[in-house]
Amino acid sequence: MSKRGYISRYLLILKKLKAKPYSTYEELQGYIENQFDYLQMQDDSLNIGFSKRTLQRDIREIRNTFGIDIEYSAKNKGYFISQNEMENMNFQRMIEAFDMFNSLNLAQDLTPFIHLEKRRPQGTENLYGILHAIKNKFQIKFSYQKFWEEEISQRTTEPYALKEFKNRWYILAKDNKDGNIKSFALDRLTNLEITNRIFDFPKTYNIEESYRYCFGIISPNDEEPQEIILSFDPFQGKYIKTLPLHDTQQVLIDNDDELQIQLKLCVTHDLVMELLSFGDNMKVLQPKSLIEEIKAAHRKAHKQYQ
Repeated sequence: MSKRGYISRYLLILKKLKAKPYSTYEELQGYIENQFDYLQMQDDSLNIGFSKRTLQRDIREIRNTFGIDIEYSAKNKGYFISQNEMENMNFQRMIEAFDMFNSLNLAQDLTPFIHLEKRRPQGTENLYGILHAIKNKFQIKFSYQKFWEEEISQRTTEPYALKEFKNRWYILAKDNKDGNIKSFALDRLTNLEITNRIFDFPKTYNIEESYRYCFGIISPNDEEPQEIILSFDPFQGKYIKTLPLHDTQQVLIDNDDELQIQLKLCVTHDLVMELLSFGDNMKVLQPKSLIEEIKAAHRKAHKQYQ
């Protein structure tokens, strides 16, 4: 079997255990055999056959390839995926990405029915190299062009972490030019060079804490988070409940007239832009400073049409 065929089988095992934890060997075997046509699309040289020995080998390879542990529960008499919350999130994203890849790959003759966004590459070709540099604490060099500047600048940085926001990836790094920790969009970054110069990660800096009360990628610059109360009309409220704006979101009122939520966030440009995108479907109730900022932005927009 080809490598792609093996990986497809590994992911089928993971999908089965995700859908039904504590599946028995017989249940896994039946599921794999029922998916034989799908596996043949990945590798037409595939022969059917899934023994207990094959399962144990697959479990070892899943651990080595994806870093996901599958264990057997004697109490529940079945196999299950053992992972913490962060590992579970990574696993869900991996399955999602693989499903998307396979759907698009198998649908090459269905172009009229699949319409993808036309957008520039996101710079993900540098993800692996940057992760290598972060893990090993290597300084990196790259060329960078801001959206609002024509000139391309050369940067030397200490990379601390990667962060995702609105389908874009950013690297959080200390810019050696001024010593400040900044975010750099990967789709604006070129000519990546991983140096052999090692840096020390600052003991006083906690990335998770720095962005705990931050919406988006812009650093709050030592601002204190505020209690923000927003009111949405019932229709928009359905989306806000299913896709919360932030981890701090709490529902205060949910009825036929409105959805009212509370957030604890620093007021940054990213947050203001997000709130403005809701137009007349949302009203800021608190704090007063944010109310005035949103009102001023709407007045300015209105003047464009006078």
